[in-house]
Amino acid sequence: MGNVQGKAATLHQLAGIYDNQGDVAKAIAFYEQSLELKEKSGNVQGKAATLHQLAGIYANQGEVAKAITLYEQSLELKEKSGNFQGKAASLHQLAGIYANQGEVAKAIALYEESLELKEKIGDVRGKAASFAMLGQLLADKKRDFDKALNYLQQSLDILQHLRSPDAEKVRKIIAIVQQMAGDRW
Repeated sequence: MGNVQGKAATLHQLAGIYDNQGDVAKAIAFYEQSLELKEKSGNVQGKAATLHQLAGIYANQGEVAKAITLYEQSLELKEKSGNFQGKAASLHQLAGIYANQGEVAKAIALYEESLELKEKIGDVRGKAASFAMLGQLLADKKRDFDKALNYLQQSLDILQHLRSPDAEKVRKIIAIVQQMAGDRW
């Protein structure tokens, strides 16, 4: 019927299904087909979303350089289109990659930038995630336990308010960081 955007969206959804089933090769193939159609039709936000998903696959496969490139491309498109929630998500994912690569200062800066955006758009659950990641990173890599515990407590407060089951995970992380802080003496 000539519905290019509908076909691109369907391919994107199929790719997600294959990715969830662990069929990475099919997922990548469908995402790439979706990406091609989104480029042809000028669907900038759809293209950014597909790039983000592809980046996640490559990051999970250990292809860090490719993942970073795709996240950065997605981030650029999200900035241009004013998609602040998407931008915050890409910044958060990039921060995680840099943290895993040992680039702690860069990771912290990206988590903080993501946190600022989440604050502006009212993404409370996203804020909790960024606070938790910052807290863990500061405790593990910087040994800044006071700041780490502050971030973790903010995450816990949000998650408790939301009645999220993740609150228990953060509570356990706080206990570990408190133990780490106690061991420093």
